[in-house]
Amino acid sequence: MTTQMTSQQIEIGKLEQHPANVRAQSVEAYEPENIVHLKASIVTLGLIQPLVVQKIGSKYGVLGGGRRRAALQELAADTSEKAFTSKTKVECRVVPADCDLTTAISLAENITQAPMSPIDQFEAFARMMKTDNQSIASIAMTFGTTEIAVKERLRYGLVHSSIREAVRAKTLTLDAMKAFADHPSPEVQFEVFEALTQDGARPHAHQIKSTLRARGIQVGDALGAFIRDDYEAKGGGVAADLLDEHSVLEDMDLAKKVLIEKLQAAAEAERDRLGFAWADAAGEHDYQMFSSYGRVYPATIVPDAAGQARLEEIATLVSALEDRQSAEEISQDEADEIYDEIDTLTEEADELQTGYLPDDLKNAGVFATWNHSNVHLTVGLIRPEDQVCANATSGGDGNTAPEDVTKSDVITYSAALSSDLQMERAMALGAALASHPEIATDFALFKIINDVLCAGARTYAIDLTVAVQHRTHAKLDEIDRTAQEQMDVIRETLDLGWADETRSPAEQFAKFRALDGSKKAALAAFVVGLTVKPCFARNRTADVLMYDLEAEIMPDLRAHWAPNAALFGRFKKAQLLHMLNADLGLTQEALNLAGSSKNDVVTFCDQLFAEPFATLTDAQRTAVATWCPPDMQTVTPAATVETSDVPDHIEDHAKAA
Repeated sequence: MTTQMTSQQIEIGKLEQHPANVRAQSVEAYEPENIVHLKASIVTLGLIQPLVVQKIGSKYGVLGGGRRRAALQELAADTSEKAFTSKTKVECRVVPADCDLTTAISLAENITQAPMSPIDQFEAFARMMKTDNQSIASIAMTFGTTEIAVKERLRYGLVHSSIREAVRAKTLTLDAMKAFADHPSPEVQFEVFEALTQDGARPHAHQIKSTLRARGIQVGDALGAFIRDDYEAKGGGVAADLLDEHSVLEDMDLAKKVLIEKLQAAAEAERDRLGFAWADAAGEHDYQMFSSYGRVYPATIVPDAAGQARLEEIATLVSALEDRQSAEEISQDEADEIYDEIDTLTEEADELQTGYLPDDLKNAGVFATWNHSNVHLTVGLIRPEDQVCANATSGGDGNTAPEDVTKSDVITYSAALSSDLQMERAMALGAALASHPEIATDFALFKIINDVLCAGARTYAIDLTVAVQHRTHAKLDEIDRTAQEQMDVIRETLDLGWADETRSPAEQFAKFRALDGSKKAALAAFVVGLTVKPCFARNRTADVLMYDLEAEIMPDLRAHWAPNAALFGRFKKAQLLHMLNADLGLTQEALNLAGSSKNDVVTFCDQLFAEPFATLTDAQRTAVATWCPPDMQTVTPAATVETSDVPDHIEDHAKAA
């Protein structure tokens, strides 16, 4: 039976929710923040689609268009919108009062419209600007959104047409298409697209972005921001993007030239400040090249009168801070702040009492490089051709370590550092799990089933309650990024096509079930990796399940994590010298650094671990490649010591983890 409806203009004030409206219970759909775009559209374009209503007493219940009704009533209540009042009439289609198909009509009105694909939205935004001559501001006003959000959609809608067609043909994912927008030139996009899709290949977003980086430098990157002004002053071309930070410096040769010039200027400024003999620069920090250079370090000096006065002032300040630190009533946060102040003052005192000797300044120089998104200055280098016998300047035979190197300065942790290192280890373990899909999937299923049905090998080290671990860290922006980068690469390979938000949950589940086993395992492994709690290495007695799992998937923590300057800066100078001498066998290097400032020791350690020097022996190279702070590395059964030989602090950490 066909339901006959009539068209009628009805006042906004007479509209109400119909009891049979299938979305009547979804109150969140009518919240102001969820209809702001709809209100903006109605104000600019009018009511495009009539409401479907049925008369209920003196009112009209809305069967189809509940969100439109809510938007209209908000506009009518807004005194600043003069075009809408409760008396304003809107177009409606009226269902007869005796119709008994009201629920079916409401359901049909909601589910018979196919959801719009994201790429259709992107292209529609682009057409509004190119064909309808609308401005970004007017488009934003029409849809009640921000200009930045409009620009983001426009960028995707302006991606080369062949790439958009590949998405429609399902030979390229939507995420991969978005990656092409990293370069604003459609011509460059198409060239890269053709190169990466040869022989039917399906490039992922990470691969596309990596390839595009070789075609230009985004001005929003640290390097782009550093060289942009000088680059443009020299006439360098910029491929403009709707979002300025995505604009690209296209002339790579000029960009490299400008970078070297700016680095050279930085090196010369530092040379003039410290009095070195030469300055040089290179675009990248090449640790292998630097391994052939000699190095001089500051020696102990007697400060001048001003320096001596400052030393006395520092001693007074440190004494006062130590008195405050010993007070019982201060909080842990205050104690940590005082510790940081004392550390800063102590480093300043070290610097006042150290400096380069005149003979060292005659041969040494400064080398500037671009490293970790910053200008990196390596000072005190001696070129290979200028090097002299190391023993002639060291004042010794290189076989005897000074007292402050050989004394037992074993690394220990403050509460804050202990917490942070546990978090870093959890990140590494998460990356290791995500890299072993079959093991991680088996482990996840085993844990879920075992925790519910059994009372046996239970572990609380993995939080499988569908809750991602939100990890906090005192220096999160400075820690080694290896594990996070590994997780990012794995994320790019995950098949998330089933999770299209335009599909219903049932449709998403059906798509998920259709995935092959390896893709499901990869997803499960990634999720399990995100649930790892902060941890130190396990004690086999305390948690045999996790101990054996970690020994299998992460026999070497250094595959997922590396020590860096942020970590070394949190240890004392004596602890670092002890590590170099006792743990790494670098006695001569520890000797040379004994009179240097802590900052120089930290820099040396950072460079050593970033790229082990070519001059290291095999044993030293192995020690550097495997070194971890106490309790970080999983101790395999072959290397396990007797329980009685394990230091108390390690046992305590194992129990706590």
